[in-house]
Amino acid sequence: MLSMISHSSPFFSSMVFAERLVAFACIEGIFFSGSFCAIFWLKKRGLMPGLTFSNELISRDEGLHCDFACLLYSLLQRQLHWQKVYHIVGEAVEIETKFVCEALPCALIGMNATLMSDYIKFVADRLLVALGYQKKYNVENPFDWMEFISLQGKANFFERRVGDYQKASVMSSLQDGGKNYVFKMDEDF
Repeated sequence: MLSMISHSSPFFSSMVFAERLVAFACIEGIFFSGSFCAIFWLKKRGLMPGLTFSNELISRDEGLHCDFACLLYSLLQRQLHWQKVYHIVGEAVEIETKFVCEALPCALIGMNATLMSDYIKFVADRLLVALGYQKKYNVENPFDWMEFISLQGKANFFERRVGDYQKASVMSSLQDGGKNYVFKMDEDF
């Protein structure tokens, strides 16, 4: 996986666009998910509001990037075999789990390395489903409070903060459902 994300790597340049797109989705959707979770754990306890607000903005951006990668992948005519996708996602899970377990070596109240590992696998399964594949790990979200994090951007209009913004979507606003607009991927980039 590390060789997949290095643009100067000969391995990266030999990858087809679909592989690079799945690797990008892993970077945006899996990498740092454990770190975001740990900081949201602080938010749950009402600690460090400045840091947690910044974390909200950054994690929301990463989520939008991941959504974009999944949407773009769904439009590809030549998608990857499930085994290749599982391999790429599996490497990302392994790297993120190792990072989080080394970054959080001690158990906190309601959070430890095992739960964090399960959370990363849960996030990976969610990414796999978004890419159009079956779950690989089949684990439940060990942090139920993380489910509410995605609802943060759906605040009442009068309760909005400067950090709230709208998702841009050209295709979703078309009256004919995008039938007259075709995105083609005739070549890999």
